[in-house]
Amino acid sequence: MYSIVTTAIVRGIHSFPVQVEADVSDGLPVFEMVGFLASEVKEARERVRTALRNSGYVLPAKRITVNLSPANIKKTGSAFDLPMAVAILASMGRIRQSDLKKILIVGEIGLDGQVHSVDGILPIVAEAETYGFTSCMIAQKNFAEANIIKQVQLIPVRHISEAIAYFDHNEVSTPEIIMETGGIDDGKAKKPDFSQINGQHLIRRASEVAAAGMHNMLMLGPPGAGKTMVAKRIPSILPPMDDEEQLELAKIYSVSGKMPVEKLSFQNRPFRAPHHTITPHGLIGGGNLPRPGEISLAHKGVLFLDELTEFQKSTLELLRQPMEEKQICISRIHGTYSYPADFMLVAAMNPCPCGCYPDMNRCRCTQSSIDRYLGKVSQPLLDRIDLCVEVSRLTYEDLTNRKGNESSAQIRERVCMAWDRQKRRFEGKGLYFNSQISAEELKQYCRLGEEQEAYLHELYQKNNLTARSYHKLLRVARTIADLAGEESVTTGHLAEAACYRSLDKKYWERW
Repeated sequence: MYSIVTTAIVRGIHSFPVQVEADVSDGLPVFEMVGFLASEVKEARERVRTALRNSGYVLPAKRITVNLSPANIKKTGSAFDLPMAVAILASMGRIRQSDLKKILIVGEIGLDGQVHSVDGILPIVAEAETYGFTSCMIAQKNFAEANIIKQVQLIPVRHISEAIAYFDHNEVSTPEIIMETGGIDDGKAKKPDFSQINGQHLIRRASEVAAAGMHNMLMLGPPGAGKTMVAKRIPSILPPMDDEEQLELAKIYSVSGKMPVEKLSFQNRPFRAPHHTITPHGLIGGGNLPRPGEISLAHKGVLFLDELTEFQKSTLELLRQPMEEKQICISRIHGTYSYPADFMLVAAMNPCPCGCYPDMNRCRCTQSSIDRYLGKVSQPLLDRIDLCVEVSRLTYEDLTNRKGNESSAQIRERVCMAWDRQKRRFEGKGLYFNSQISAEELKQYCRLGEEQEAYLHELYQKNNLTARSYHKLLRVARTIADLAGEESVTTGHLAEAACYRSLDKKYWERW
């Protein structure tokens, strides 16, 4: 007897349906599986056979054939166990084939028949309706995550016997979702806030400009000046994520297996700070079974690279293309995987190995060691960073003066207004921030008068700007004008934007 069950496989952060066909017929007793299967899928044969036996369903001494279609797509993961078990039971006549037409089934099963959760359930459930399914049978442990999607009926099961009981009685037992309220996000712990930072007015202003236009920023200064402290507070001045952004980010975390069960809301933008020993696959994604990397986990948020020069130079260079294209494409022999990577890069580094350059009274580094140290950050990567800011050592007066520190809420209010201006300006254009303005569109959005043109010409010649850094200077000036509530970019806006490019000449002129 022949039966067919539909499941799904994840590719990138999207899913597409896979047909699980089962046939139980007369012949030599054998259990065969075909359909371009990875090793973990082939192992499902023994899991399913044993799980069904331990659940009271012994496979008949017949020829059992299972095919996963389409056969030209490699099937990976353990989510095919439950649909295979249901398809075989339907072929044995235990489940009616008519009950399987509008249901999508996903889940891993153990040898005892327990149904276990799988990674990537969110994109599967989110796109089930697109493929014409009205309900999804999933593991109960996946219910809290999948329940974000309200358009599809969820059928959570803990055991194969519960799946069979559903087809017999059409009853759904919805578990209660218990959200954890304790931990660091219970509102009692003091959250990072810009009011906790004394002095450092330049870096505070630069952080506001960077957040207002989602510009990449590099902080350079001696140890203990507050670079890391500032970076950790940048998410606190970014506006909350909208529903569309939250769903896209949730899909990324679901596919990566990092979905926080205790906190399924992503209103606060992500902040990722990988250690400098991270591998290329860990940073940009990849592996034999491709997973999203840190740049995708920081999507619509902040990627903080502390001690930038301690990262492998080859690893840093991999950031160049994603920073421009806002996504990463990973090609493997069995397919291409695409993950969003629209992040705001915030980096911090010391000016030399000892951290005291250019104070030659304290610095003990040789010029060659300083050159090698700074040379770890290439000019092409620098060109993709909009703001380069020098963080000076704090004086005692600045360190102890706690008066007049603006809070993150006050700064976020100005950032939100700048975002609203950009939203109105780019409505229907496919853009969201000034940092995304293409070179061809700069003349339209950053119109300059004769005075501004002359000033910019002088800056270009004096600072030996590249074409890319010239365009980034204009984008930053546009953001500064938005923060000031002005439609036109003035010479003052250009001058402030130029201050954020001065470190190129001071430290990397020879590069």
